[in-house]
Amino acid sequence: MFSSVRDDLRTTLDEIRAAGLHKPERVIDSPQSATVSVSAGGRPGEVLNFCANNYLGLADHPEVIAAAHQALDRWGYGMASVRFICGTQEVHKELEARLSAFLGQEDTILYSSCFDANGGVFETLLGEEDAVISDALNHASIIDGIRLSKARRFRYANRDLADLEAQLKEATEGGARRKLIVTDGVFSMDGYVAPLGEICDLADRYDAMVMVDDSHAVGFVGPGGRGTPELHGVMDRVDIITGTLGKALGGASGGYVAARAEIVALLRQRSRPYLFSNTLAPVIAAASLKVLDLLESADELRVRLAENTALFRRRMTEEGFDILPGDHAIAPVMIGDAAEAARMAELLLERGVYVIGFSYPVVPQGQARIRVQLSAAHSTEDVDRAVDAFVAARAELPA
Repeated sequence: MFSSVRDDLRTTLDEIRAAGLHKPERVIDSPQSATVSVSAGGRPGEVLNFCANNYLGLADHPEVIAAAHQALDRWGYGMASVRFICGTQEVHKELEARLSAFLGQEDTILYSSCFDANGGVFETLLGEEDAVISDALNHASIIDGIRLSKARRFRYANRDLADLEAQLKEATEGGARRKLIVTDGVFSMDGYVAPLGEICDLADRYDAMVMVDDSHAVGFVGPGGRGTPELHGVMDRVDIITGTLGKALGGASGGYVAARAEIVALLRQRSRPYLFSNTLAPVIAAASLKVLDLLESADELRVRLAENTALFRRRMTEEGFDILPGDHAIAPVMIGDAAEAARMAELLLERGVYVIGFSYPVVPQGQARIRVQLSAAHSTEDVDRAVDAFVAARAELPA
C-alpha cells in the first residue's frame, strides 16, 4: 500500500525543492546563544545567531541554568501524568500565580506549549451559537484552534479596524451569543504590533471579548515587559492572554492562558490539550520563575535589546535594504523571490551570520524575506558585523 503513497510524497517533496521552498534543518552543536556552532557542509563553525526567539538572551543565562539544576534535584525530571491526576506540584501553582500577577490577570493555566494553549481555548469557550473574529495573519495555532470549535468564523484584514468592525456587525446581526476577537499581539513574520487600544474600543462597542497571543512580546514589549496590553494601556481590558515560555521567557518550552478567573476555571475542566497532555516539566516551571525574577528586578536586558534593534534597523535602512517599518526586534528584510532569499541566507552563513529565509507557505507568495531577530545577548559589534555581511552577500547575488 505505501509504495504508491511513497511515490506521491516524493513527487511533492521534489516540487517543494524545485520551487525553492525546501526548509533544511541545520544542526547546532552548542547551547542556544548569541553565538552558536552550526554544522555547515560537514564543517562545524562559530556563527552569530540572528534567527532565534531568544530576545532577552536568557536561554543560556547562568542564573536560569542554576535554577534549573536546583529544580532537578528538588522536583525531579518529569511528572509522568496530567494535572488533575497526579501531575501538579507546588512549583506549577507558584508559576501560575506569578504569571497572573505579572500579566495583570486573575488566573493562569499552564500548557505544554502555546500551540496547545491556543488549541484548547476556542472549543472550550465557544459553541455553534457563538462567533470568533480573527485577524487574517494570526498564528497557525490560533487558526487550528478555531477549526476545532463549532463557532461561526469571521476574518478581518490584518490590523484593519474598519474590516474588524464590519465583521463584528455581521456577527452581531447574525445573533451571536458570544463574540471573541482574537489577534496576535505581535505578528511574527512582520514584527507589526496589533492596535489593541482600538480593538478593545470596538469590543466594548459590540460586547465582545478580546484574546491576544502575546508570544512575541511578553518579556520585553511594554514599560515593564508585560507585553502588548501593557504597551497600549489595556491590561485590564483584555480578557484572555496566551503566550509561551519558549521565546523571551527562557526559550525552553511551555505555554499558558492568563485570563479572567471563570475562563481559567472552565479550561481546567474541559480544555482537552490540558486534560490529556502531561504536565509541564518542573524544571521548566522553576527556571521560568527565575526568569520572572530577572525581569522584575531590572530593565537592563530590555534596554539593550531596544538599542540593538534600533541600530540594526537604522544601519540596514542606510545601506538601502527593504526592511519592514517598526521598532520590534523582529526585523524582516524583504527579498521577494524565494530562491533568492534562500541563496542570501546561505551566503550569510558562509560569512558567519546565521539567518533563515522565509517563503511560501509561511509568508505569502512573492514576499519571501529573511527574518532577522535581535537579542539582548548581541553586542554592538555583532550587529555591525551582521549588517556588513548582508551588504557583502547582496553584492554576490545576480543583479
